[in-house]
Amino acid sequence: MDWTHRIRLRNLKIILSLAQTRNLSHSAALLNTTQPGLSKWLKDLEEDIGLQLFERHARGLRLTPHGETLVAHARRIDAQLDRAASDMQALRDGGGGRLVIGASGAAASETAPRAVLALLAEMPQLRVEFVEGTIDRLLNQLGQGDLDIVLGRSVTERYDESSVRAEVLYVEPIDLVARAGHPLFERGSFDWDELRSYRWVVWPRGTPIRNAMDQALVAVRQEPPPDYVVSNSVTANITMLNNSDMIGTASRRATLMLGRLQLLRTLPVEFPGFGSVSMYWRRDELYPQAVEAGLACIRRIARDYEA
Repeated sequence: MDWTHRIRLRNLKIILSLAQTRNLSHSAALLNTTQPGLSKWLKDLEEDIGLQLFERHARGLRLTPHGETLVAHARRIDAQLDRAASDMQALRDGGGGRLVIGASGAAASETAPRAVLALLAEMPQLRVEFVEGTIDRLLNQLGQGDLDIVLGRSVTERYDESSVRAEVLYVEPIDLVARAGHPLFERGSFDWDELRSYRWVVWPRGTPIRNAMDQALVAVRQEPPPDYVVSNSVTANITMLNNSDMIGTASRRATLMLGRLQLLRTLPVEFPGFGSVSMYWRRDELYPQAVEAGLACIRRIARDYEA
């Protein structure tokens, strides 16, 4: 009989515990079993599969590539079971299911919140959870089954195309921003030397918005600012910019929102930075109604903005 027919849910918990603790004794204590018994179970499992899952060392265990693959599957199954329990609880409570949406800075300020509001107008009993983070972290959570939909900058080679679908929603400019009382606004006109004389707040290297900023600087034949702070926190960036003469970058939708709130203004300078925003979701055979409705709402919000 295939080993997958003999494995139980508790066995998945054991695998996840070993992957987390990397120690047989620690996992045995957490799982209320004995270290010899756990060691024998792991040895039997590896013999059934025909692959070594963990390397044994004096200091503990180390996952092999085969083990990493099995743990990834175990995490997805565990996450799906947790989601199933939450969905059933939401239905018992009289709700319409549960949807977890993740958004990175590019979409978290406008598109994702508006989509949530539109979705709740259609499905008022739906339980929605909103998670903000970097696109890499969100895509990892999506792959593990912790999120249903992710909104953020379009990226390539950062997710498994065999298990995750992606759809470009719109292309958005990148703006240079500063506080409303910044000295440059009083000048009326200024050059790049003056812009670069101020300290900037920039996103970490490798992030989509940082890539867009670097490409825009190349397009206008300018060097990056000599003095800058690296930050991946939207809240911290807004606070630093609003309480200093620092200069930052923001996507157009975020800039418009911050302008309406009178927090930041767009600097009147040519800055040909662009980046596209996409939504990502898993390639499941069957999508819950909440996921289908969420995808439709996001597409509608994106079309309305483009119009």
